[in-house]
Amino acid sequence: MGGLQGGYTTGACAAAAAKAAAGLLCGCPVGETVTIPLPDGSRESLPLAYIRALPDGAEAAVCKNAGDDPDVTDGALVIARLNWGERGLRFRAGEGVGTVTKPGLALPPGEPAINPGPRRMIEAAVREVTDRGLRITIAIPAGAELAARTFNPRLGIVGGISVLGTTGRVRPFSLDAVRKTMECAYNVALACGVRYPVLVPGNIGEGAARRHFRLRDEQVVAVGNEWGFMLDLAARRPPDGLLILGHPGKLAKLPLGFWDTHSSRSASPVPSVTELRHRILERQLSDSTTVEGVFAALSATEQTRLGEALAERVRSAVRQRLGNGIPVAAVLINLAGEKLGISGDLTPWR
Repeated sequence: MGGLQGGYTTGACAAAAAKAAAGLLCGCPVGETVTIPLPDGSRESLPLAYIRALPDGAEAAVCKNAGDDPDVTDGALVIARLNWGERGLRFRAGEGVGTVTKPGLALPPGEPAINPGPRRMIEAAVREVTDRGLRITIAIPAGAELAARTFNPRLGIVGGISVLGTTGRVRPFSLDAVRKTMECAYNVALACGVRYPVLVPGNIGEGAARRHFRLRDEQVVAVGNEWGFMLDLAARRPPDGLLILGHPGKLAKLPLGFWDTHSSRSASPVPSVTELRHRILERQLSDSTTVEGVFAALSATEQTRLGEALAERVRSAVRQRLGNGIPVAAVLINLAGEKLGISGDLTPWR
């Protein structure tokens, strides 16, 4: 990873804290670090932030270290409080850990947002200490504030952050994590009965979509640069219709065959948009270095003509990628969120 340092997931931190608390409950010696098993069979030692006895149990904490990954939970305190209980393990959401309220996720509504992977890690860790029944409460005191910077509100996870991680390790700038988040958002939309989702590149597109159309909270799915991944997902789990909405600086790359629209992995769409402008308007205009600039040099009527032609190109490319007859509409907007061009029937979103 070019020298970037990895770290540990919230699930691994919760497992280490839970094992330490279980050790204290059982009267076992607990050091400054706790060694836990990871799903791949390896073992890792995580440092404890603190450990203490409670009147009816024990509590331990680990400070999340995400390494060089831009994880919102980096530095957050992950706390495990353990009490003896009936057979098996019962998980509870403490302060800052969310609760699932919508279908379509790995956990049913009403469950604490401690994902199955972390639950298995926690169980494997505490079972190295005791096989007795336990009530395990995971808390992340900063979680409610951190959750506002994640997809949790859109996914219907309320009250805090999710405890995540399938491997126990954080890999910096993980594309897999980004894709899993988008897949969750799409699955939640379908599970909530959304049949006409809206795919947008990011915040500008989402703001414009909600401004111009009457949409449910779950209906808008942010794709970022991962258009190939998201459209292939939609082809496997087809909706009744799909609206593609965003700035042509991103979306004009799709007809060129760039389904990952990151600037480092795709070509600029400016030459193709400029060529289309010349062909449609049948006159030469000064060149621009940005797609926004190409449109800004035109009158309102000319912008609409170019926008509609470009939107049709985007729509056609998306339909070809899907390859299954899903009705598709495309709306292009400028940086102010104003419509530049439309292609397709927008009735399902009005």
